[in-house]
Amino acid sequence: MYTNDLFLRAARGERVERPPVWLMRQAGRILPQYRALRASLSGFKELVSTPDLAAEVTVQPVDELGVDAAIIFSDILVIPEALGLDYTMVEKVGPRFPKVIRSKADVDALRPAADAPGHLGYVYDALDATKQRLADRVPLIGFAGAPWTIFAYMVEGGGSKTFSKARRMLYQDPQLSHQLLERIALATAVYLKKKVRHGADLIQLFDSWAGVLPPDHYREFSLRYIDLICRELTGTPVTVFAKDARHALSGIGQLSCQVVQLDWIADVDKARAQVQGKVLQGNMDPAQLYADTEQVAKATRAMLDRFGRGHIANLGHGVYPDTPLDGVKAFVNTVKAYRYGA
Repeated sequence: MYTNDLFLRAARGERVERPPVWLMRQAGRILPQYRALRASLSGFKELVSTPDLAAEVTVQPVDELGVDAAIIFSDILVIPEALGLDYTMVEKVGPRFPKVIRSKADVDALRPAADAPGHLGYVYDALDATKQRLADRVPLIGFAGAPWTIFAYMVEGGGSKTFSKARRMLYQDPQLSHQLLERIALATAVYLKKKVRHGADLIQLFDSWAGVLPPDHYREFSLRYIDLICRELTGTPVTVFAKDARHALSGIGQLSCQVVQLDWIADVDKARAQVQGKVLQGNMDPAQLYADTEQVAKATRAMLDRFGRGHIANLGHGVYPDTPLDGVKAFVNTVKAYRYGA
């Protein structure tokens, strides 16, 4: 189906000749062509909501870097927006929600889960436009925020070091918390299934704020809703990334996902034991790419040797916006030159 299907074969656990490679946040500020386009627009949300432009920046790293997969240019916060909770993206600050969730009345005022994804036509149009531009060269990744991470933004009103307001709700009103989490999860499942119908070959769930929850709360308020989404996506490979929550790996190992993304702090041997049978993705330190290209290449080969088979090469987080392009290319090209033994 694809000229290069290495990424999908690896995600399904099939035997491959080398690890595939792509980077989280590969469509972005590391590329001069992205910066030029972004400078001509009013803001980030204009880029996300304009299908042809989103498709253009999705394909840029495939053309420039030769990565083995594209990931649709979008934002995890389209889900709260589709549910009726609008947000703004403040330059150098991050997302801000003028209205937040504080009560049952606030949750009841949200759109029904089944209806919300219907308000995201621009995302599906971007997928369609991207598939045309890719012309079957590489697979396309769709993504969403995990329900807990979306909940955290909707309750907190923006980014936070502690997410104390969101965490407080879990303790003070667990019933309301579950009500909101379920609505987010159901809306996300419908949204992702429609993404698959529009050409997404694999889905990645980003639980960006997993690390602020203690283990018992992570099991109760995050894993159960990730599990709901994974079960809804039967037939489509799913990657789960619980950032900074290494205590969550054993639980993720029980999910019906195929791939587990690791951050750069994770111990590879321990992780593999906790998620037996899953393909691992990651876990190069993004800061490693600031080093000279020889050091980047050496560290990349060491990572690939450490993982062995059953691995998709990536960073332990999204590539940083000021990362030297030469460092990114050294990482990608070293993976592409690597070969497994017999």
